[in-house]
Amino acid sequence: MDQTLHPELHPRRRAALAFIFVTVVLDMLAFGIVIPVLPHLIEQLAGGGISNAAWWVGVFSTVFAIVQFAFSPVQGALSDRFGRRPVILISNAGLAIDFFVLAMAPTLWLLFVARVVLGMTAASFTTANAYIADITPKEKRAAAYGILGSAFGLGFIIGPGLGGFLGDIHLRLPFWVAGSLAACNFLYGLFVLPESLPKERRTPKFELHSAHPLGSLKLLMRYPLVLRLAVVMFLVFLSHYVLQTTFVLYADYRYQWGPRAVGYVLMLVGACDGLVQAVLTRKLAPIFGERRLMLAGMLCGIGSFLVMGLADTGWVFLLGIPLMALWGLSQPPIQSLMTHEVDPHEQGRLQGAIASLQSFAGIFGPFLFAQVFSYSISPASPFHLPGLAFVLSAVLLAIGAYIALRATRHIQDLAKADSPVANTLPGEPSSVVPLQAAITPNEPPEQSP
Repeated sequence: MDQTLHPELHPRRRAALAFIFVTVVLDMLAFGIVIPVLPHLIEQLAGGGISNAAWWVGVFSTVFAIVQFAFSPVQGALSDRFGRRPVILISNAGLAIDFFVLAMAPTLWLLFVARVVLGMTAASFTTANAYIADITPKEKRAAAYGILGSAFGLGFIIGPGLGGFLGDIHLRLPFWVAGSLAACNFLYGLFVLPESLPKERRTPKFELHSAHPLGSLKLLMRYPLVLRLAVVMFLVFLSHYVLQTTFVLYADYRYQWGPRAVGYVLMLVGACDGLVQAVLTRKLAPIFGERRLMLAGMLCGIGSFLVMGLADTGWVFLLGIPLMALWGLSQPPIQSLMTHEVDPHEQGRLQGAIASLQSFAGIFGPFLFAQVFSYSISPASPFHLPGLAFVLSAVLLAIGAYIALRATRHIQDLAKADSPVANTLPGEPSSVVPLQAAITPNEPPEQSP
């Protein structure tokens, strides 16, 4: 009997998948909880009013992105050498300690140091992605990454609202709750999470020369398709920062939406995104194939940013939210196609490279879109287009879609799930993709010690 068609035969694998989902939800929830209160805590410790606090918030955000950019490949390489389980557990323990330090930090410099260390430990998403690549067959990774993406959305739906509520009680309470969530996650994984990377598939030694962003770039350059898709992924990450950087100010300037209205809109964004990632990606990937799903998602992203950037009224802007959620269909197939090309013992470093791309986009994206938005509403601007930053995001995604179209032109998607797979790359044998809603395993993971 083919065990890959019967996920009920692998209860430990189901527990492992559940843990990875829960760990991402709890991590995102922990980060979301502190979003509404961290700027106020920085303002309290920095002094000098809101303008000085805003400068420090910018410094904290940039440094956090730089640290993640540097340490994501390190965690990926460590997980390739020593396995996924110890890296994930140590990272969760580090998150708990860092949040507790943030909760007690009496000075700005200690808060800054804790934030830097938090950036190092928060790179655990790299290892979580590699874990998914270890335990799911190639044709089901897009669905798996879609479910993982829904965990991100779920955490960010609940986190900011809960953080604002807790922050009204006490400014530091959200940090204590975030640390407690991370500690519970560590204990949960200690008893539940098995190892996914057998010893015979690990790298023979930890190579420091490849465990840094430039080293991970060398890994990408060894695989031409992966390198092109990495460029696409970078453009996707970069485009996304228009929301984090300009949405609140843009909505207030153009539609006079206050904090409550913005909060409701963000909840709607998170709910739509979670629905797409958890349900549609899993169902559509086997039907349409990864390439078509990727390109369709990119087109939806382009349309959503054009609608948002050109909308004169708030209700028209809201029409772009479902389109933006469908944009989420593109990232899991991109990530899945990249994993097809890379050897099993390098999956951790690949995910580290992808995480570094996201952090690298986070270094430049906020500044870029903030400056474009400021210029678009400035009296000195030759034209008045408040949504210019969103239009710029649409242009960046259009460039990414063109690169993806050209890079994957040798991959022929089929419209029927019961047809022979054409998502195979040159040299790979074709197989049949069963139309299953569940994500099925390749082989049972290694038992935890």
